[in-house]
Amino acid sequence: MIRASGVSDTGPVRKTNEDKFVTDFDLGLFAVADGMGGHKAGEVAAQIAIEAIAGFISRSANDDDVTWPYGIDETASYEGNRLRTAILLANRKIVRVAESSDDYGGMGTTIAGVLLAGSRAVIGSVGDSRVYLLTGGRLEQLTVDDSWAETILAQDPKLGPEQIANHPMRNVLTNVLGGRQTVDVHVSERTLSTGDVLLLCSDGLHGVLGRETLEQTLANTADAEQAARTLVEKALGAGSRDNVTALVVRCEEDT
Repeated sequence: MIRASGVSDTGPVRKTNEDKFVTDFDLGLFAVADGMGGHKAGEVAAQIAIEAIAGFISRSANDDDVTWPYGIDETASYEGNRLRTAILLANRKIVRVAESSDDYGGMGTTIAGVLLAGSRAVIGSVGDSRVYLLTGGRLEQLTVDDSWAETILAQDPKLGPEQIANHPMRNVLTNVLGGRQTVDVHVSERTLSTGDVLLLCSDGLHGVLGRETLEQTLANTADAEQAARTLVEKALGAGSRDNVTALVVRCEEDT
């Protein structure tokens, strides 16, 4: 049995909440998008992403004739290809909407999504919204940030996060939906067990809460809604100045 709940807060500084999320138990789809751009364009981009992804996942659920405009990745499962295609379609739609209006020019969004099929979880991401997995009491980050900082750390393993913590480009994203016609989608898969917990979140949360806080909160809070709410409250209490979103998905025994 899957129990899930999401909580999103505008935060103390922003006038609008450009984070969007979806929990769709029928589709097995859970996703968080963190939009960016002026004139509320970030909010628009995030909403387009959520709707486009949910739309394709719905159309491809039981339709063998669905069009796969980006081909098939033979290294991924059917579900992996569904989520990959859905994210690529979202990128195409955001680009087209951005080109249609000066108000939306330059808008974009991150995406972190999970598609569940039985005990398998497909994880897809672009940008720096994250998916974590708590399993066996230990927290693991399942996504990789598309950021300048992550790129530099990957190129030089000797560097530590503290050495770039104050760099002015540390939060610059290198890959977002809507940024260009082609986008790199990171797709991976995991087998879930009873008791496992997934956390999908925007950088307004993981940017201020450390791994230990995330791990302990998820491990010690049995209710998905309460866990999500507690994480958001802790992020705001820790000084987050961004929109903050937490979506918690728990795998529980069937009753």
